Amino acid sequence: MSDGHTPSGGSAKLNTGVAHNARVWNYWIGGKDNYEVDQQVGEQVAGMFPIIRDIARADRDFLGRAVRFVAEERGVRQFLDIGTGLPTADNTHEIAQRVAPDSRIVYVDNDPIVLVHARTLLTGTREGVTAYIDADVHDPDAIVERAAQTLDFTKPVAVMMLGILNFVLDYDKAREIVRRVLAAVPSGSHLVLTHPTFDSELGGEGQIPAMKFWNENATPPITARSGADIAAFFEGLELLEPGMVSCSQWRAPDSPVAVPQYGAVAVKP
Repeated sequence: MSDGHTPSGGSAKLNTGVAHNARVWNYWIGGKDNYEVDQQVGEQVAGMFPIIRDIARADRDFLGRAVRFVAEERGVRQFLDIGTGLPTADNTHEIAQRVAPDSRIVYVDNDPIVLVHARTLLTGTREGVTAYIDADVHDPDAIVERAAQTLDFTKPVAVMMLGILNFVLDYDKAREIVRRVLAAVPSGSHLVLTHPTFDSELGGEGQIPAMKFWNENATPPITARSGADIAAFFEGLELLEPGMVSCSQWRAPDSPVAVPQYGAVAVKP
């Protein structure tokens, strides 16, 4: 359904009485940063759509492979991770700085519980920079303006949008967000993206009732999209091998089962 990311509109306030995506996602991947209401909704969704835990793990594993690929094989040293979610093991900065200690990472989120944990846990190498900004995915201009205080936008940036655009319910708005952020970064920059789908070839039909339950019982609201609509986020970019596939199968070392969440990495020409 998502990647524990938190782009709710307006001012985000910590509400422990309503299940929240970042905390439910944390519960699904075995974390401790969640409340009883998150566990209850998480169990209900998992009962309706058992593969959700596999999606959560697959998305997290995709992040690791994609960051290593972009840092090792593409030589990128700057990362803009929009919709960070709750920190777990092997966050973007840890993977990137393991490859290149001088990597610079800016995390973006606007959930209070994520803010607290990020400030405590997301510290990087002395050689590199790890920064955190409180901003909303619906305001890409503010993200770019504030990220530019840490990142050099004359050099390639990997823009990470994992499980985040599914919270932008208006499709045209979601496409515009991608265009605005990618317009701010130079040639050689990359877009790293995952997004849930209802496509039947990936077993996505079960997303629809599960997301309906989610939207009635938790926050923020979420949507799945067709593969064709997700592919359009990469318009004007060059998709890198193996293209847009189930995120569980993207450059995976074995042959894992497909999950209904697309993943891809593309470069700006």
